Amino acid sequence: MSFVAFFKTSKDETTNLGFVASKKIGNAVKRNRAKRLLRALVLLNESKLPSGKYVFIAKAEIFNRDHKTLKNDFKYAMKKMELF
Repeated sequence: MSFVAFFKTSKDETTNLGFVASKKIGNAVKRNRAKRLLRALVLLNESKLPSGKYVFIAKAEIFNRDHKTLKNDFKYAMKKMELF
C-alpha cells in the first residue's frame, strides 16, 4: 500500500481534503511530489467520493508504484472504508 486514508462523515455537504507526507518520505521535493500524486488520485475519482473529511498520508512506497498500481491502491482503500 502506498498511502493510508482516513474518512469521517460530516453533517454538511462539504468535502475537506488533507494530504500529509512526513519527513520519513524524503526531502521537500519528494514530499511535495507524494502529495501531488495523492491529489491527482483524488481528482480522478472526485465525483465518486461522498462528502466528508478525508486525510491521505503518503508512504515511501508511493514512489515505487506506477500510475495504474496507484489507482488500484486508491480503489482498494475506498473499498476498505466502504465508500465505493
